[in-house]
Amino acid sequence: MFTGIIEGIATLQSTNKLEGYADWEVEFPDGALNGIEIGASISLEGVCLTVTSVSGNKASFQIIEETLGRSTLGKFKPLDTLNYERSLTFGKEVGGHLVSGHVMEVAKIIEISQIKDLESGESTCDMTIQTSDKVAMYIFEKGYIAIDGISLTVGNTHEGGCFEVHIIPETLRRTTLGNKVAGSLVNIEIDSTTQAAVDTVIRLNERLVKR
Repeated sequence: MFTGIIEGIATLQSTNKLEGYADWEVEFPDGALNGIEIGASISLEGVCLTVTSVSGNKASFQIIEETLGRSTLGKFKPLDTLNYERSLTFGKEVGGHLVSGHVMEVAKIIEISQIKDLESGESTCDMTIQTSDKVAMYIFEKGYIAIDGISLTVGNTHEGGCFEVHIIPETLRRTTLGNKVAGSLVNIEIDSTTQAAVDTVIRLNERLVKR
């Protein structure tokens, strides 16, 4: 389990595709892996992965074909950067929302607009993202969503599965979202509480219709 508060950016060092899975070696910033043991969970781009080995600032992961195909990880190559977050520990502040690291869908950024503050020189960013109807039914204005592992609040929603998110300068600096362009693909995980509420309402309505 994660919070959606990205701890930093790691770099993919190497990939080795094997039968049914791929071996990844990822380099993290100094100190990021302190206390990490084999079997620990780390979220990369919003995908929960298991550490298979640790050496200095580098950790290895085995990623099955299912995960590579259902997320953006299958498109990554050496020297690409990745958002990372270590798993939540008891007593840690949940600054975002609870995130499982199970990607529901790969969505596309269809529009990006930036507004630069003349005094600070920093920019905020508005993104419009296209999802399928299957995922859109769980997305509500002011609700939570995780994009590439980042806990964000949904802005306006539109017909056809589009929704907006508004990104502050700090998030652009600390994550890979600052490198995105229109057409970029992102991993989407909807809020589990919202999903449970929507699914419950749908089931209740179906039972009422059958009566």
